[in-house]
Amino acid sequence: MPDEHVVQEEEAPGLGLLSPRRRHLLELEFGDRKDFDDPSQEWRRLFSELLGTFMLVLVAAGGGILHGQGQISLAAAVVAPGLMVMGIILFMGAVSGAHLNPAVSLAFALRGDFPWKRLPGYIIVQLIGASLACLFLLAVFGNIQHLGATLPGPGYANWQALLMEVVLTATLVSVILGTASSAQNVGAIAALGVGGYIALAGLWSAPVSGTSMNPARSFGPALVSGDFSSYWVYVVGPLAGALIAVGCAFVLRGRGGGKSGYTAGSGRLDKNEWTERERLSRQGGRDAAARPGIADTDT
Repeated sequence: MPDEHVVQEEEAPGLGLLSPRRRHLLELEFGDRKDFDDPSQEWRRLFSELLGTFMLVLVAAGGGILHGQGQISLAAAVVAPGLMVMGIILFMGAVSGAHLNPAVSLAFALRGDFPWKRLPGYIIVQLIGASLACLFLLAVFGNIQHLGATLPGPGYANWQALLMEVVLTATLVSVILGTASSAQNVGAIAALGVGGYIALAGLWSAPVSGTSMNPARSFGPALVSGDFSSYWVYVVGPLAGALIAVGCAFVLRGRGGGKSGYTAGSGRLDKNEWTERERLSRQGGRDAAARPGIADTDT
């Protein structure tokens, strides 16, 4: 059968002994290298971030509205965003990396896995996607329940919500940095790890801060509802948490970056680099032998 042709090691180092069918399944999960070869396709990756953030905020803020109306339980409202993130990572993570969060994009850049020149574009489209989701919710429900905004819970002050957001985001970004492939959330492991953590965090911390962990998720409802009273908590908290997570990643795994990390984050991955990433993923390690500092270049 032609589909069972075995790829020899000399044909593609790191992909030896894999049949075309298995290679195809691997490309579906981690992305076809053609999607990364052309830098002019940045618009596709930005659209992916916009669409993914729209979906995430639609579920997160929409769940907040319906819970506030007494139509769904708190557990349903906080688990739904985690399940949505799982789906987003699985079906579009290979396109843009499924950051969906300015704090995550910043963390990847600080680690050297994501070029700084691409950071503003990602943050802008994430904020736009979140705002569009809340405009949709405004059209459906009207301006009720602060459009699902994340606010300190009853009886909790801003500083308490701030500390909660710092710790929650630090753990979230740590999970992401530990399961991502360079600057991309791809594959079942990342989907389960990140989505599962978001659901778990919401189940116990939502009454305190609303469990945002994402400045874009909080920006959409604040902008469309016109309530920025506590928004600073959900900017300072996640950004501080991301910085802590980057520091922890340095202690646990050393410096990020390296050639394979940069090319994946830049949206360009040639055949040799793609096969090298597969070899590294098989070993369960990061690009420890890569030269540091390459991610800081623009070429």
